[in-house]
Amino acid sequence: MVRIHVKHGGGSDGDGEFLYDTETSSTIDEIAKDIIEIANLQSKIQCFAVEFESHLSKLQGDPKVMSLVRALSEATSYASKDQVIHNKPLSLYVLRNHTRNIEKEYLVTHSVMGLSSSNLQQFLSDLQILEENTVQLLWAGKELTRGKKLCDFIGRNEKTKIVIRLQSPIPPPASLTGGEKC
Repeated sequence: MVRIHVKHGGGSDGDGEFLYDTETSSTIDEIAKDIIEIANLQSKIQCFAVEFESHLSKLQGDPKVMSLVRALSEATSYASKDQVIHNKPLSLYVLRNHTRNIEKEYLVTHSVMGLSSSNLQQFLSDLQILEENTVQLLWAGKELTRGKKLCDFIGRNEKTKIVIRLQSPIPPPASLTGGEKC
């Protein structure tokens, strides 16, 4: 298995990162799809943690919200950047399960927290979702071209470890036309 260390984002706390295992025979399209979905789920869990923290701190010790606290704690622990330090890759299926558990527990406990069920989508409105068709996978400063296999870039050694950065394409610089003034 090829171990891919994925780095994404660019927030103030540093970049999001995780490990992903794949085979050299995998296509870049398959890898990109999985990596982007994992990055989005990791960001979604971190967003839930930030948004729910203030509401849950007011209800600390309330048995009605303990299931949500537990689900959130397990998910943030699993999706943490610390998994890279412990050399544990993230699983797409486990992350999906954690986000479903958080959403399910939120729907059960939202009235206790003084929120409506529609607040769940409002929490995620500021979240920047990476889109598969616009994100570039960069390895060693070069873009991994879609349609090719990973072995075309790194060879056939299954014990390879590489670092990939997810990057949205840089928009062209804005021109000073129209209503803009210096």
